[in-house]
Amino acid sequence: LPGTTASMSGTPAQVEWAERIKRQVNAEFDSVAASFRAVAGKQAGGKRADTEAIIAILEDKRAEVMSREQAGYFIHDWQEIRDQVRQMIFHDARYQAIKSRRAARRQCA
Repeated sequence: LPGTTASMSGTPAQVEWAERIKRQVNAEFDSVAASFRAVAGKQAGGKRADTEAIIAILEDKRAEVMSREQAGYFIHDWQEIRDQVRQMIFHDARYQAIKSRRAARRQCA
């Protein structure tokens, strides 16, 4: 992410390390977004709208994470990415509301 190094706080070594992690985190957000977009492309109606809403949540989470300026945040919280991006979405209240609506629609069907 060109140009972000100047705004990140930490020692030069921490900032360099955090910038590498930050690029990996952004790539993980890209990967998860691509998965959801592929699903949305095969859906119609309410299901597609729900998936597009989930993509919007994902992009909100990306903006929130990528705006962090503390090198230590990336080093501490994102060094091991695992399934963090998906977990952030799944724990979001908006996602939980979508999940509840889907369950309610299934019960009515």
